[in-house]
Amino acid sequence: MLPVLIWLAWPVRGPAWLRIRRLLALVWVMLFALDGSLRAYLMELYQSSPEGAMVIGAMANTNWRESTEYLSMHWRSVVLIGSGLAVVALLVWHVAGRTVWSPVRGGRRFAVLSLILALVCLLAYSSKPWRRLHPAVFWTQWVQSAQKLKASLADQHEERARLLDHAIHAKPVLAGAGPSTVVLVLSESINRDNLSLYGYGRQTTPRLQQLQRSSGAQMTVLRNAWSVDASTLPAVRNLFGFGSPGSAQSHHLVALARASGYKVWWISNHDDVGIEQQHARLADIVQMVNRTPGRSSVSLDGEMLDELKSALDVSFERKFIVVHMLGAHPHYSLRYPRGRNPFDDEADAVDAALKNKGTSLWVRRQRQEYDAALLYHDEVVAETLRLTQLQASAQGRVAWMYLSDHGQEVGHVRNHAGHSKSTEAGYRIPAIIWRARSAVQLPGGVADRPFRSDWAAWTVADLLDIRWSSQALERNVLSESYQWQAPRLPMPVNSFTE
Repeated sequence: MLPVLIWLAWPVRGPAWLRIRRLLALVWVMLFALDGSLRAYLMELYQSSPEGAMVIGAMANTNWRESTEYLSMHWRSVVLIGSGLAVVALLVWHVAGRTVWSPVRGGRRFAVLSLILALVCLLAYSSKPWRRLHPAVFWTQWVQSAQKLKASLADQHEERARLLDHAIHAKPVLAGAGPSTVVLVLSESINRDNLSLYGYGRQTTPRLQQLQRSSGAQMTVLRNAWSVDASTLPAVRNLFGFGSPGSAQSHHLVALARASGYKVWWISNHDDVGIEQQHARLADIVQMVNRTPGRSSVSLDGEMLDELKSALDVSFERKFIVVHMLGAHPHYSLRYPRGRNPFDDEADAVDAALKNKGTSLWVRRQRQEYDAALLYHDEVVAETLRLTQLQASAQGRVAWMYLSDHGQEVGHVRNHAGHSKSTEAGYRIPAIIWRARSAVQLPGGVADRPFRSDWAAWTVADLLDIRWSSQALERNVLSESYQWQAPRLPMPVNSFTE
């Protein structure tokens, strides 16, 4: 908002220019005031930002009658906000009407100060994350997003109906009788190279390692797991679409589970309209615990544990529960409770190795925060497994699978922290399977087999004990018929088994 405030501090000669400046200043300042008021209102009432899926979804689904009914319920808040904005408008109109508004004496010093403030403004406008939140830009794109979603909702409804109908026509059957509970934990931005479960130098997965020791053959850590996508939307679409989403013969894992008799829960700490509409809404029960999309979300994954426990406690013969975590999605410092970073106290061997490699101080700091996020992540993932294991004594068939949608580059190859399409770090993921019955050790060992996340649905279908005519057993990592095919990634990979 500074550019107009700087302009107000300079003298203006002539009544016409004064009126123009007054009007532009009023419009400019009120744009920011209205933006702040709307954000505060949504955060106070719904703990949601304007671009949250709940807000955009509500706007896309609403009509004029529903809008008037909403205003009739919340008219006091509207009057309060309107009164505050009116006061701000009067103050701006009064101040902007002055010919000269400059408390600084001395033209040269005032010019220098104005130049410094102008440079600050230039920096703010050159930053893309800041620029996209400018009210003029943000709300224009917000309206377009709401209109686009409104136009696509009908198509999404039809697509979900088509997927369910397609699954029903496949006539899936359950190979075994009796109750069954399967939990799929899908995380975000986890690089297996940063997990001590996979040999990392920092202790980032103590609880999972403890569960591995106590579970024995029931728990299989797939040591060579890969994603074929370096970002969330295509990775999730590939996973639930059996590696070929959108094709005429392709199924959706959730639709197939429902068609075979499972009741499906989707519990998510993500706030993403695309994932919600394309995947989550296929489930019978949807629990979205996060209402702030993107990197600014401070919702911790532990918030989902109560929802998972409730779903596990429901009395139903066959249950399939999807838990979609934020994991270590940037910003890393927001993915664990404040004050719980044990890796920033002093330099260790990991930090020394990064420093010797020439990694910048900023990336080394990001690595510390990333590893702290993984330590908290280990706590939550381990608890999802523990809660699932408690069902084993009461249920006939119980299974749990965990994997990440993609990896993360945090100084592994490049001096960079974040998503990476050009390095292996963006695709190296963890994958773990636990079954109440002992895992069958196939020749060569399942744990050492290379695994790709876009084939994960075939393995989950096996855990669900679903059978249908077009089932590709050669893509199920637990099957004796498993046949590995290396995915095509945008950069060369030396080995998929290292």
